[in-house]
Amino acid sequence: MKIDFKTLKMMELRSSPGEVLDRVARDGEVFVIERNGQPKACLVPVSFLLPDISPERITEELNKLRDKKENYKLTINDHKELEIKFQESAAGENIVISIVLPHGYPNAAPRIDAQGIPENTPHRWQDGSLSIFGTIATWNTKSHDIIYALIVARSWLKQYAKWRKTGEWPKDLQDGS
Repeated sequence: MKIDFKTLKMMELRSSPGEVLDRVARDGEVFVIERNGQPKACLVPVSFLLPDISPERITEELNKLRDKKENYKLTINDHKELEIKFQESAAGENIVISIVLPHGYPNAAPRIDAQGIPENTPHRWQDGSLSIFGTIATWNTKSHDIIYALIVARSWLKQYAKWRKTGEWPKDLQDGS
């Protein structure tokens, strides 16, 4: 993709910031901001950096996490997917659950990873993600959300803790595997 950067002096940005932001958001214009003749920063549409997910949906879901007083860290990965990480504990181990919202979410189910578990842990896909949303039928685009994914991930962690204790994965799975 060819990007046509336009130079914008800092004074121009200061004199009409709303107009400049509208040009970026509405028209997709991209600017290199200069101060004292030196390039200092870039102003690009948010779509250049964020995943292909409705901003309203992201806001709604993050508000639900805040309402439930969930502690999380929000990042964008190299594939411009939104990652929400939660510090968890299972079987006496510190585990980071990462819920990755792929492009097209919620029409595409999230991918859930667990960092800090052994390589030989069962009920994981080949890429290492948790075997939770194995079929389209287990993810409902209208009623499921990040909170649901977190609940299911925590249920998987309970199964994981039992496996670590007994060496056998419990039969009463709720994780779709």
